Amino acid sequence: MGGAGREMVATQKDMQDAKIDLAHRDFCAHLLIPLNECRKAEYYIPWKCGHERHAYEKCQYKEYMMRVAQQKAAKGAAH
Repeated sequence: MGGAGREMVATQKDMQDAKIDLAHRDFCAHLLIPLNECRKAEYYIPWKCGHERHAYEKCQYKEYMMRVAQQKAAKGAAH
């Protein structure tokens, strides 16, 4: 999985210390850690932490688009 030459920014220890769910330990976890810290500090007020949320969601979108492109390439190579 993952693209060639890509590395995780957040370490397993960082994610474990931040109590990131296993389902969310992906290439965007390094952005989820400060987002969750901001959410806790701001008592989960929806209009707070907008910058952190946007950065995390943008990363998730890019990851999704990369997976879609990989699936299309794999499907094209199979035919």
